[in-house]
Amino acid sequence: MELRQIRYFQRVAAELSFTRAAKALHMAQPPLSRQIKMLEEEIGVELFERAGRGIRLTEAGRYFLDQTDLMTRKLSETIQATQRIGRQEKRRFGVGFVPSVLYGYMPGFIRRLRKLDPNVEISLAEMITLQQFEALKTGRIDIGIGRILLTDPEIERLVLWDERLIAAVPRESGLAARAALTVEDMLPETLILYPARPRPSYADHVLDIFRRGGASPSRVKEVNELQTALGLVAAGVGLAVVPESVHGLFRDEVAYVPIDERGFSSPVMLSWRKNDQSEFLRATLALAHGVGPVDEDR
Repeated sequence: MELRQIRYFQRVAAELSFTRAAKALHMAQPPLSRQIKMLEEEIGVELFERAGRGIRLTEAGRYFLDQTDLMTRKLSETIQATQRIGRQEKRRFGVGFVPSVLYGYMPGFIRRLRKLDPNVEISLAEMITLQQFEALKTGRIDIGIGRILLTDPEIERLVLWDERLIAAVPRESGLAARAALTVEDMLPETLILYPARPRPSYADHVLDIFRRGGASPSRVKEVNELQTALGLVAAGVGLAVVPESVHGLFRDEVAYVPIDERGFSSPVMLSWRKNDQSEFLRATLALAHGVGPVDEDR
């Protein structure tokens, strides 16, 4: 199997047409068809099937496409990293993070991380935990800081701590005057969840907390961003359950109230590739152990 055959396959899968794929690849259609046929014979399964006048991926073809996309993205990252090393440029170290850690843990951690090695460039990318796992496997990032306890045989995880969750409520509502809220206080309100997609996400974590307590919110509104959720809270649409560190994000129309219930917490965890043995990663993990939930320089 050759890399060019995989790239040919990916183009045909994208176009779902040998004619259009051949044109995009600047080659004649018969040689392209032969290469795909050779690839199928080597693998031992059909990757495409007829669909009317066109073609479509078989189930095996869809799986092969997903896996080869990961492989070629990883190869591209490896080539770029190799070129940077050869040119004696700074090495890139990618950090994926969920937005809510920006209000507590993340700033102090990144400041310290940037001081570890002047020859390493820290690259930041906002993404939810599920996206972090895929980005780790493709090499787009080297560590992820997230909140969902996902499992993957290729990924190692370190739970840094459990952060308390609080309620963001409209400042003009009666809930804002409470010393603390219970589940019963929150159930009549519209629960604003984020992110809506992709799933599973922090939204599912919050719903699971309610379900474990035998409760179910009466109304749910899903949005994609934390800032959008807080905007809807400010508009009086409902309340949102957010990490405690978010209370540092001040808005005149939003009040933050403690939740007096067991289980209302969210893990902050660091994830990395299981086979990554780099010295900088080891230094990063040691640093992560020493930085707590409050953003303070030591």
